[in-house]
Amino acid sequence: MAFVSAAGYQPVYNPSIPYRHPIFGGLRAGMSVYLQGMVPNHVKRFHVNFACGGDIAFHFNPRWDGKDRVVFNTSQGGRWGSEENKKDGFPFHKGRPFELVFFVNVGGYQVNVNGQAFYHYNHRIPLERVDSLQVEGDVTVQSLSVVGGSGGGPMMTPGFPAAGMMPQPGYPPVNLPAMGGPTYNPPVPYRANIPGGVTPKRTFVIRGFMPNGSQRFHINFKTMNGEVAFHFNVRLNERTVVRNSKLGGSWGAEERGITNNPFVPGQYFDISIRSGNGRYKVFVNGQPFCDFGHRFQALQMINTLEIEGDVVLSLVQF
Repeated sequence: MAFVSAAGYQPVYNPSIPYRHPIFGGLRAGMSVYLQGMVPNHVKRFHVNFACGGDIAFHFNPRWDGKDRVVFNTSQGGRWGSEENKKDGFPFHKGRPFELVFFVNVGGYQVNVNGQAFYHYNHRIPLERVDSLQVEGDVTVQSLSVVGGSGGGPMMTPGFPAAGMMPQPGYPPVNLPAMGGPTYNPPVPYRANIPGGVTPKRTFVIRGFMPNGSQRFHINFKTMNGEVAFHFNVRLNERTVVRNSKLGGSWGAEERGITNNPFVPGQYFDISIRSGNGRYKVFVNGQPFCDFGHRFQALQMINTLEIEGDVVLSLVQF
C-alpha cells in the first residue's frame, strides 16, 4: 500500500472509500494535503478528517441537504465543539470533479478548493497530535497525497491571507531524490529553470485540468541552447498524445502510440515524468502511460521546463 509520510509523499490513486491511513511522524506546519475527486450525482455529504487517536482535530464536511454548505468542527473526548460553516460560494457540484488542498500552517488549516482560497480554520487541537487522515461519505477520490514540510521558509501565493502561507519545500517517496517545493496554481504559459538539469531518477509532477473546449497543451523539456529534448503534446482534437524532440532546429520522428487516452476536458489529471538512464517514463493518474528514449543525451544541459496551451495548472513540482 502507498504510504503517507511527514517527510514526503507517495500519491494514493483511486482508494476505496472509506479511506483511512496514518500520517507517519505526525502533522506539522508547512505540510499540505492534496486531493482530487469527483462528487457523485447522488451525494448527500462527505468529509475529510484530520484525526488524532479517537479525537478529530479538523472535520471538513460538505453537505447537500437543501442548505448546501460546508461544516467545520473539532471533536474531543467524544464531544463536538462549536460548529463553523460556510454557505456562500459553495464550490462542490454534483457530477463534477473538484480539487481540494489543505495547507497546514502554524495557526490553522488554509483550505483551497479548485484553486481558490475558501476557508481558514484555526487549530483547536495541536497539529502535532494529528496522526491519521480519513475520507468518508459520498465521494470518489482520484488521487490523494501529503506534501511534506521540510526545507526553506514559506512562500506567499496570490490571493492568500497572511495565515494562508504556502507549504515549505517537501520531499518525494524515499526511493527518489529530493524535489523542490510545489508551486500551486501557476499561470500558463509556465516556464521554470531546472537546477542541475534533468538528472537520472529525477521526477516532475504536473497536475491540472483541461477546460471544456480545450484542444491541446504541451510540456517541453528544453536545453540551454533552445533544443527540445522531450516534447509531450496532448492533442484532444486528434485523440492522441504526441511525443517528439526538436534537435538541430528540426523535429524528429513522432511517437503517437497509446493504449488509452486519460485526458478528458473538464477533468483533473496527474502527470508524473521520471527521468531514467535511457528514457523518460511517463505516468498519468498513477498508471504507466508511455516511455520515451533519450534523444538528447546531455541531461545536465536540459535546464528549462515549459508548459503551454489549453490547460489550467494546479501544481508543478520537481
